[in-house]
Amino acid sequence: MATRGGPMVLGTDGADFEHRQRVAEHYQISALNKSRLKYCIFFHYLLFFVMLAKLSADILDRLDIFILEIEELQIPQPLWWEYFWCLSVLLSYFGLSAARKNKILDMQKYMVGLSTIGFIPLLYCFFFYLNDVMDYLYLDEETDIDDTDIFVWQVFGYPYGVLNYGFILMALQVHLFSLFFAWNLIKAWRSRGSITKKAQ
Repeated sequence: MATRGGPMVLGTDGADFEHRQRVAEHYQISALNKSRLKYCIFFHYLLFFVMLAKLSADILDRLDIFILEIEELQIPQPLWWEYFWCLSVLLSYFGLSAARKNKILDMQKYMVGLSTIGFIPLLYCFFFYLNDVMDYLYLDEETDIDDTDIFVWQVFGYPYGVLNYGFILMALQVHLFSLFFAWNLIKAWRSRGSITKKAQ
């Protein structure tokens, strides 16, 4: 056992242990981005439940269930993109599974799926409500919104397009950050593989 201030092993300055104390950079990047991706997937679930609450009136109508409180909200009829976007939550299985097992192929599936099922409905919504949002933004202060063609959700008092734009903004951020962290994970896992090959 070494004593403080005791004799030093010849050929070393006593700092040769430092290389063993560091975690390889690609492991640090992997751990950090796994954690961040899990947060993004959590926020994706939150947005999914917001959308599910919005779709609840239509779902209950299809099941022939009448709940007065929900009917009083006068929820607008859903469009196809809302149901299609809800499918994107299923992709979280690939993302979480890939993060747990360090699987590059599953993470690539997650990224491709999110790029299509996640982004395409949001882009459709963006262009679908673009005219309403532009009309609302350039509306004169004297003009009453009820005298225009802008569709207003009476419960909230805001144009439906503006509310959808708020949803789009949040969903785009979650999806973009998810793709960014997933890409960082793939790079870290590939660099780990190349280091292993070099060592062999």
